[in-house]
Amino acid sequence: MLNAQVPSMLDADLKNKIVLVRLDHNVVKKGKIKDSMRIDATLSTLRSIFKQGGLPILMSHVGRPYDKKTGIITIDQDDAVEPIVYYLEEKLQLKGYIPQCHADGDDGIKDLEPIAIGVEKLKNKEVDFVYLPNTRWFKGEEAKDISADDLAQKLAAFADVFINDAFGSWQAHVSTLGVTRYLPSYAGLLMQKEIAHLNKIFDPDRPFLAIVAGAKFDTKIGPLSSLIKICDRLVLGGVIYNAYLAVKHDIRIKGVGSEDIAMAHKFLSDVKGYEDRIVELPFIIESDSIENNESWRVRDIKDLKAGTELNFVLDVSPKSFEIDKIKSIFASSAAIFVNAVMGYTLLFVDGTKSMYQLIDANPAAAKLFGGGDTIQEFKELLPEVFAKAVDDPRYYFFTGGGAILDAIEQGSPYKMKPVEALIKS
Repeated sequence: MLNAQVPSMLDADLKNKIVLVRLDHNVVKKGKIKDSMRIDATLSTLRSIFKQGGLPILMSHVGRPYDKKTGIITIDQDDAVEPIVYYLEEKLQLKGYIPQCHADGDDGIKDLEPIAIGVEKLKNKEVDFVYLPNTRWFKGEEAKDISADDLAQKLAAFADVFINDAFGSWQAHVSTLGVTRYLPSYAGLLMQKEIAHLNKIFDPDRPFLAIVAGAKFDTKIGPLSSLIKICDRLVLGGVIYNAYLAVKHDIRIKGVGSEDIAMAHKFLSDVKGYEDRIVELPFIIESDSIENNESWRVRDIKDLKAGTELNFVLDVSPKSFEIDKIKSIFASSAAIFVNAVMGYTLLFVDGTKSMYQLIDANPAAAKLFGGGDTIQEFKELLPEVFAKAVDDPRYYFFTGGGAILDAIEQGSPYKMKPVEALIKS
């Protein structure tokens, strides 16, 4: 249930109001929509705004056009919102409009006056919605200086109400947080739904099994250190698991750098007393190369002596998921959270596929999937299972993996910066 402190858009008066809406439609790659799931998840919010008589200005980021090191914003049609607008027009049978804002050199878009033209078109019923250019093209969107507040005030000046429905966009940027300082602000229907399901992680049915993988330990150490104290069992994958194995068993694995090793040491120190919750998947795939899947072998962790040097460990072997102990842990779990692709490259997918099949074999468990790569792998590896899972109430697919991990690290969905801003507003 949504915390009563988080204001809901259903309690807002939207009739004839200009409604600034932040969405997470970051689904465009090289000018094409790679997966419409995140757009489809927001349709209920958009339909509700139209039903209440609101006049929406929509906005989302696409990709990472801002270089944090140089401060340069690259404007590229590969990261444009046009494909999203075309999709919405077809899906909703409504007319959209994209303001023709132009960038000022490498600083991005500064002049927001073209948005005013879109607002007039909205008021005059010439269009049904306005969709701003990629928010990360605007100067100040990700800034920490005065340009951030300047952008927030300019955006807020076009609207009467702000709705945040971008659960996956958890970073504290102007379009997710800054505008809340200048407009009455509310959570969209998707945001509310995501928060409600997040509470199933913080107050789960038990036993609770969590599965997390990743390419770098430093981005996951905070969430993992919190998650292990919530869950009953924790399964690791990817480079995170490799680094853990290297430290735990005093072995060396090619491709696991000193930074990940240091993070693994820190993790094991941080979770002292909870280590027995980590479930080791004993059979791993060692390969001589990360570029092909022809030269590989299955290795058993128990056969690795201290000081052993391994080549690249690129997957967990499906054999790990055939062990009675592992099968029992998966089968007995009442709730399972998954943010994990076990294979290191697209050439190694068998471990991930076997794990997803084992999860699906537990019909009673609440199965919570988060992360674009995680869900995409599920869809591609087990298309028939995924098609059924979408309509299965025991499954839930979050629109943001990083957002979930941020909430876990913060200790509550209500401490995520954009959600906290809605509460304060």
